[in-house]
Amino acid sequence: MSNVQCSMKLRWRFGILAGLVLLVCGTYPQLKIWHLRGAEWQGAYAYNDIDEVAYASYLRALVDGRARRNDPYTGRDDTAENPQPESLFSIQFAAPYTVAIPARILGASTSTAMWVSGGFAAFLAGLALFWLIGKLTENSLLAMAGALIVVCGGALAAGEGAIGEILGAGSEGSSYPYFPGLRRYVPAIPFPVFFVLCGCVWSLVSSEDLKKRIIFCVLASFCFAFLVFSYFYIWTTAAAWLICVVLVWLAVRPLDWLKDFKAFVALAFACLVPLLFYAVMLQNRSQTLDDVQLLVLTRKPDLLRVPELISFAVIAMLILAISLKVIELKNRSTLFAFSFALVPIVVFNQQILTGRSLQPIHYQVFIGNYVAALALVVTLGILLRELIEKNPKISKVLITSVILTAAIWGIVECHYTVRVLDEANIERDEAMPVAKHLEELSKTDFSASENNRAVVLAYNMIQGDDLPTVAPQSVLWARHQHVFAGLTWQESKVRYYQYLYYLDLDEKWLANSMKNGDFVSMIALFGWGRHTNRLSSEYKPLTYSEIDEEARRFGEYRKNFSSAQATEPRISYVVVPSKEQPDFTNLDFWYQRGAAEIYGKYTLYKVTLKTAGS
Repeated sequence: MSNVQCSMKLRWRFGILAGLVLLVCGTYPQLKIWHLRGAEWQGAYAYNDIDEVAYASYLRALVDGRARRNDPYTGRDDTAENPQPESLFSIQFAAPYTVAIPARILGASTSTAMWVSGGFAAFLAGLALFWLIGKLTENSLLAMAGALIVVCGGALAAGEGAIGEILGAGSEGSSYPYFPGLRRYVPAIPFPVFFVLCGCVWSLVSSEDLKKRIIFCVLASFCFAFLVFSYFYIWTTAAAWLICVVLVWLAVRPLDWLKDFKAFVALAFACLVPLLFYAVMLQNRSQTLDDVQLLVLTRKPDLLRVPELISFAVIAMLILAISLKVIELKNRSTLFAFSFALVPIVVFNQQILTGRSLQPIHYQVFIGNYVAALALVVTLGILLRELIEKNPKISKVLITSVILTAAIWGIVECHYTVRVLDEANIERDEAMPVAKHLEELSKTDFSASENNRAVVLAYNMIQGDDLPTVAPQSVLWARHQHVFAGLTWQESKVRYYQYLYYLDLDEKWLANSMKNGDFVSMIALFGWGRHTNRLSSEYKPLTYSEIDEEARRFGEYRKNFSSAQATEPRISYVVVPSKEQPDFTNLDFWYQRGAAEIYGKYTLYKVTLKTAGS
């Protein structure tokens, strides 16, 4: 077999079919909420990850034409008078603008843009994987099967998803997350671009035409730049893969390797350009960005994650096949399979060289698992190529069976993992009427020239967290508020104190709540990494003494609450679930509530600050 692969015409109908299957999976959460709500649906998108509300809020701000450096929760946007630092969202701007610009042109709501972008990204992922796997295996039907295996089996390859509950390792309704690569808008939007990058590099090294090599080199560099400004864990995985490709090429030296190496050098220089701009942006980052990233200084190896186990198995298969002369080591498709298999091992152990580890769980569920699955699919395709060619009829039946199995497993993943958030999605949809009314009120309660946004106190955490997706007002406090740059970490803590004060919750409640596993309070008061061992290798659980001390501080805050706290920020609206009867004692001491206005299942009060003596 030649070292430079011959060109095979792909039958794109199989790629489109793969994309359509994934489109169904990508829109399953929305289909589910439409089914659950029926005629009562109020327009909410169904989130499949609780972090999506922060991304949706930032997306809404971009659709509204606000600055790239904006904070949808506090309304503190970048202006000439008040420049804002870079946040996690403003640095990763390429993906949200990819969604926001079409949404703004078409007049689509943020909710619509969120669920449509998820389905579109899933479809594109199917096409990108079909193209890549088809080029490497020279079999369109196998490429369709591979595309479905990689995406539908992504959670399985991470050791997550439905499999735990099915095998009895988890309780009913505990399966999570749903199709992690399709979390919107990241990693969903850059997800297919990663595989397009891989396909461009393959075309670069497999083409004999100089003009085509130049074109694919340019396209690969554009893909890499898009990834750099879209999602950290995907672009660093892409960088790791490119390094692996170069090292494998240098180690094996296939035919015309020097020509390929020159192309790699050109690509490397092109990839350095966006990294320089990225570095400049990082220099202007906010302190809150560092606070939530949980960077750990360590050189401890990490070799037992599920994607790595798959990689070790793939490498063993390749070595055995080469030793038995089933495949050729210097064949470019073999080298690509090796490079894919090396990636999970590299990204989970780069800290051995760099001394830094940054939430490796994100590599495990958002990209490393998919690369491991891709390595397995490509390797099997290469190993079975001749057998498939010699037995076309049987192979067609078997591959079709694999396609059906992968598609069915995708629906199984959807069923088990989406239902985890059914209640939350229903609750969010029930809050849409009051959010839409606040959106209408924003036309008169906001002075754009002064960037003076009205502030909403939302008693329901889920509703408050989701509010900026629909209404542009600021919120007093929300679960994802601290991930933006508008507030310092201390300001964010004080906002949570205010929130608890207005809800008339005391220090005893706070202490008992955290001791009983209240992760919302833990994150709000102690930051990321103290509520779970999934995010950091140096996880330190909270001690009762730490909890009691924090509760004591809150108690002091309650006792000393004054007009200074009541006016910073000044509240304009209060939203409460109509079925609840909250204690307004603390709120009513400082604010005068207007008449109750009922919108769906929520009650809205306009409030004004009381004057001295009133």
